[in-house]
Amino acid sequence: MNATMNTDLGNVVIENDVIAKYAGSAAVECFGVVGMAAVNVRDGITKLLRKESLNRGVNISVNDNKITVDFHIIVSYGVSISAVADNLVSSVRYKIEEFSGLPVEKINIYVEGVRVID
Repeated sequence: MNATMNTDLGNVVIENDVIAKYAGSAAVECFGVVGMAAVNVRDGITKLLRKESLNRGVNISVNDNKITVDFHIIVSYGVSISAVADNLVSSVRYKIEEFSGLPVEKINIYVEGVRVID
């Protein structure tokens, strides 16, 4: 289901993929996040996604016009995962709510890997 807003001039529908791309872009700007992860469940392989594919590491669901976001991320080696998660949740929640005009009900974070950054 997509996000829908009713206005005096008509309905506005925001595709989940649009929100996913925006959320992915906001996530990689957060401290400690190296990038989004694509997980091949069959092979158990995780790979770092390029900037063009950020939405593949993000799952969006909308229920009663409340957004739930699932992030699959790769974090930088040596950072506190809880600090990265707190920063990611607060930053992305604010940005998505400002962007879409709809509340974010829940943000789930799945840390799929750790990378050493040069």
